[in-house]
Order: sequence, then C-alpha cells, then structure tokens
Amino acid sequence: MGHIRFASDVGAPPDAAFAYAADFRHGPQWMFGVTEVAPLDSPDQRLGAAFSVKVRLFRVVPLRTSVEITEFRRNAVIGYTLRGRVCGTVTLRFDPLGYERSVLTSEADYPPPRGMFARLCHGLVDAAARSALRATESRLRREIEAFHGTDLVGRIA
Repeated sequence: MGHIRFASDVGAPPDAAFAYAADFRHGPQWMFGVTEVAPLDSPDQRLGAAFSVKVRLFRVVPLRTSVEITEFRRNAVIGYTLRGRVCGTVTLRFDPLGYERSVLTSEADYPPPRGMFARLCHGLVDAAARSALRATESRLRREIEAFHGTDLVGRIA
C-alpha cells in the first residue's frame, strides 16, 4: 500500500479553504490530470456524493473513473475514494494556523500495483503518484489563496 502526505501553509482561514476545495466545479483547476468533474447524483457536497471524473493519466491516457466522498466534516476534512482503473483515497484536511491562515494536509493511499509488469514498475508508480499529489496540493494552495484574495506562500513539511 502506498501512502503519501504533504502539508502546506495556506493564506486563507479553514472555512474559506474548505469552501473552495469542496466545490466540485473548481476540481479541474486544481486536481492534477483531471479535465472534467460531473456529479452522478445531487451536486451537493456531502457524505456519499458521487462524481464521474475524466482523467488524463500521465497527461496522455484518457480514462474515466468514479469518485465518492467518503469523509466530510464541514471546514475540517474532505475524503475522496476513487474507484476504477485509478483507485485509492485522497484526504484533504484544513486546520487553523492563526489569523487568516490554515494548514492544508493532503494525503493519498493507493493499493500496490498488480501483475508482473506493474510490480516491476512499482517505483515509477510511486514517483508518479507523489508528483501528482504534490502538483495537486500546490495548485490547490494557489487557487485557495486567489479565491480568498491573499498571496501568502509558505510550506510546512
């Protein structure tokens, strides 16, 4: 099982950061490789909400996967479970860090590659997943700050 975790300082309070990240219409702007997000049922962000997501794997291979919100605590955490050829969980946590600031923690868990060829490429899969989560976290931080109207750039590892 692969596990990746990044944390960064965001120039917006947790409620503003959460509001931006929870709106599925913003997804393609900050989710690495995602080109489209469409609700499968009600467009409300809530526990159990499901979405169809178009992804460009390695920026080349187009595929569609389904995503369900499996953890949801307003202004605190959103957990997504991806099902399909791209599978795993992604959790975003929003913690207060002082006046008009918060800590965004991005975590991803994914199963080990299956099959002989996939196991040989395990290091490549880990590197690609790490790079994708880092790009997602970085874009989300910038988009939240633009949404909130701040320009604070900092990193907490």
